[in-house]
Amino acid sequence: MSSRDWSVPETDVLGAIYDACRSDRRAVLATIVRVEGSAYRRPGTKMLIDSDGDGVGSLTAGCLEDEVRSLATAVLESGRSRIERFDLSGDDDVWGLGIGCNGVIDILLEPLTDALEPALSAFADGESGTVVTVLDSETDAFDRGDRAYYHEGAGEFRELVGTWPDDVTTRLEDAVSSLATTGDAETVTVDVAGSAVTLFCDGIVAPPELVVFGSGHDVAPVVELATLADFRVTVVGFRGAVTTGEKFPDADRVVSASPAEVRDVLELDERTYTVVMTHNFVDDRIALEELVQSPVPYIGLMGPHKRFDEMLEAFDEEDRAFTRAELSSVYTPIGLDLGGGAPYQIAMSIVSELLAVHNDRSPGHLRDRDGALHDRIDVALGDPSQQ
Repeated sequence: MSSRDWSVPETDVLGAIYDACRSDRRAVLATIVRVEGSAYRRPGTKMLIDSDGDGVGSLTAGCLEDEVRSLATAVLESGRSRIERFDLSGDDDVWGLGIGCNGVIDILLEPLTDALEPALSAFADGESGTVVTVLDSETDAFDRGDRAYYHEGAGEFRELVGTWPDDVTTRLEDAVSSLATTGDAETVTVDVAGSAVTLFCDGIVAPPELVVFGSGHDVAPVVELATLADFRVTVVGFRGAVTTGEKFPDADRVVSASPAEVRDVLELDERTYTVVMTHNFVDDRIALEELVQSPVPYIGLMGPHKRFDEMLEAFDEEDRAFTRAELSSVYTPIGLDLGGGAPYQIAMSIVSELLAVHNDRSPGHLRDRDGALHDRIDVALGDPSQQ
């Protein structure tokens, strides 16, 4: 597996799994289903391993991938899924690697089938949901690998493998709806007629959209880094600017429009983030006025404070005053204060701020963060006595 295959965005990993589901390829899907203590990746992280040992995605910083590929070969030969536990919490070297990540990781390895195709198809269409997979069961009513998919848009469960009693899916509805919004994953245990069933609930959320307005050379680094950070990126050029897919190969879409058409041409919602970097005062003004009337949570505007003040003064002269609520989503000067001035340093500053806003984080040093680096998920199940 090349370093590029190891470090691909999560959207590309899911895309590769989707392609494999629709083909006759023999492959194994490895998924982190439980983490105790600290680990490099969180539950829900996936890796696809082909029959020749090649893989897409990563479960760790490279510590376990060789071992996982070896286990994948055994899973393909047996045709049976398995859960493997890796205890990296000890002080001693693990397999002589000296990696000690202070955590315990459970990984589900399973032969890939087309069972996940409906969930991955919905993801490809920009829809979110939660896949529920049986890991262990004390009752014959479930087998390991039984699956259901909660489609957030439809608000309903769809059986993928096995038969799912209504009382079980009803108890899960609040939890899986929440995970379908956050994209988190968690293992839970439910009681079925006095027997324990362990379920892995995996939120698969459509990636956020980023719209970058501009066609200058400084746009490309922002597009590239945002794509690597799992944003779906659209580049919009104004006033006949040369805006092509060849110029921005990392963009998912490239369009031309006028600043006044922004809300008509684009679907702007709560999961859409925008960066305005046309370097044209008039275009920026028109785009800003359009964007503040949309529900987007982030409008990043290139330029210093003085430029923005001049822009507001120009609006004042036209009797256009912005409310505090309208300006709450405007970030200018754009980006985090990382101290760099080169094109990729500026792009890194912008994308870092995008991630902080998207993840509802106040940027800071991780060494100053108390507790776990990743938020712990507490999934609430419905009360069976109320069913």
